[in-house]
Amino acid sequence: MASAAAAASCSGGARDAQVQLPHVVMFPFMAKSHTTPLAHLAHLLRRRQLATVTFFTTPGNAAFVRAALSGADGVAVVELPFPADVIVPGVPPGAECVEALDSLSSLPAFVEAVSLLRPRFEEELSATRPSASVVVADAFLYWAHAAAAAVGVRTLAFFGANMFAHVMREVILRDNPAAALIGGASDAVFTVPEFPHVQLSLADIPIPFDEPDLTAAASIREMDGKLGKTIADSHGLIVNTFDAMESRYIDHWNRHVGPRAWPVGPLCLARPTTAVPRLDVAPAWMRWVDEKAAAGRAVLYVALGTTVAVPGAQLREVADGLEQSGLDFLWAVRPVDADLGSIEEHVQGRGMVVREWVDQCAILRHGGVKGFISHCGWNSVVESISAGVPLAVWPMNAEQPLNAKLVVDELRIGIRVPAKHGMTSPSVLVKSEEIASVAKELMNGEKGVEAARNMAALGAKAREAVDEGGSSWRAVEEMIAGLGQPA
Repeated sequence: MASAAAAASCSGGARDAQVQLPHVVMFPFMAKSHTTPLAHLAHLLRRRQLATVTFFTTPGNAAFVRAALSGADGVAVVELPFPADVIVPGVPPGAECVEALDSLSSLPAFVEAVSLLRPRFEEELSATRPSASVVVADAFLYWAHAAAAAVGVRTLAFFGANMFAHVMREVILRDNPAAALIGGASDAVFTVPEFPHVQLSLADIPIPFDEPDLTAAASIREMDGKLGKTIADSHGLIVNTFDAMESRYIDHWNRHVGPRAWPVGPLCLARPTTAVPRLDVAPAWMRWVDEKAAAGRAVLYVALGTTVAVPGAQLREVADGLEQSGLDFLWAVRPVDADLGSIEEHVQGRGMVVREWVDQCAILRHGGVKGFISHCGWNSVVESISAGVPLAVWPMNAEQPLNAKLVVDELRIGIRVPAKHGMTSPSVLVKSEEIASVAKELMNGEKGVEAARNMAALGAKAREAVDEGGSSWRAVEEMIAGLGQPA
C-alpha cells in the first residue's frame, strides 16, 4: 500500500502547475452519506485547479471511495488499516462503516472504535509531501482534528447537516425546550428566541434531545458534545448549503457562534456529469425510468436512507401504500433482503423495486421523476433541490426532524408524511392509507403542485450558487485562499 507521501507524489508531484497549490487532506467519516459530499468537494477542487487532494479512508471503504472519486484527476487515496485483532464492545467484528452496524445504538461505540486509526493517521499526515495545508475531517473524527493539531496542521470541520440544524442544535442545548413541551398539549410549541418564526414541536427535536432528562442517552449526548467541541475548535465549518437558501442562519452562525461557516453547496452539482449510457449498458432501473418518460408517465422515487434499516412491518405498509396509490414508482429498498410481501408481483410494469445501490443523483435529475418520498437526510434533500424534485419528507433519526422542519415550513418545497415520534419503531407505524394519500398529494395534489413550483425556483438558485461567480463558487475560492494566511 502506498504511503501518503508516495501517493501524493505520484498523483500530482510531476505536474509543475500543481506544485504551488495548497494540499488539502480529506478524511470522511466511515458512512456513504458522509463520504459522498467530501468526494464531490474533491472533484470541485481538482476541476477548478484550486488544490491538490489526498483522501484518507480504510480498506473496507476504499472501493466506494475510489468509485466516488472516479474522474477527479490526481486525487491520492491512502488506506489506513484498523489494528488487527481488536474487539470493540458493541461493534460487529470487522465493521468498517456505519452501514455494517446492527443498529444506530452502536454508533457511539463505533465512533470511539475508529479512533484506533489515530496513530497511523498522524504518522501518514506527518509524512505527506507536499506538506498538508489543511485537514478537512468529519466532526465525527474528533481525534483526526486533534492529530492534525498535534503535527501543526490546521483543520476545517465537515458535518453533513444544514445551517438551520446547526443553529437549532445550539438553541436546543442551551434552552432544553423538551422540558417545556413534555406533558404539554399535543400542539405545544417552543418559540426560538432568535428566530420567532421558528416554532419547534416535540416531534421536531432530534433524539435524544426530545427527552428533558439531561442524563438520558448519555453515550449519544457525550458523542454530540465531542462533535460540537471539534467544530468549535476548528478553523472553519464546511456546510453543504448555499447562501440564497439559508442566509439568515449562516449570518447568525458567523456573528454569534462560529467558527466561520463556508456554504459551498450544493456539492452534488460539483460531480462531473457523465455521458448518457447506451441503452444496453444502462442499469435496469434507469432503463425503466427512461421507458416511463417515453410513455409520458411521471415517476415517484422512494428511498428511506442507507444508514438505518426500517423495520419490516413498516416496509410492508410502504409497499401496500405504493400499491394503493396507483402511481408509477421506483423504490430503492434497504435492507436488500427486506420482505415486502407480494408487491413486486402486484405492481409489475407500474412499479419497480430495486435491491441494489442506485445513483440517486442520476435518478433525481431524470426528467421523468416528479416526486421523492425521502427520510429527509440532508444529502437527499440537497440532491432533490439540485434537481428541482419536490419532496414528501419522513424523518427517521439524527437531525432529520429539523431538516423536515426546514423543508416543509420554511422553504415550502415539500409535504410531510404524517409525523410520529419514533419512526423506526415497529410499534409506531405509518399506515398504508396515509402513505398512499401523501404519495398522491405529492404527485397530483394542490400541495404537491405548490411544492414543485417552489422547488423549481430554489433549484434555479442552487445552480446559480455553484456557477462561476455565484455565492458558493466564491466561498470555495475564498476558503482555499485563506489557507495561505496565518492560522
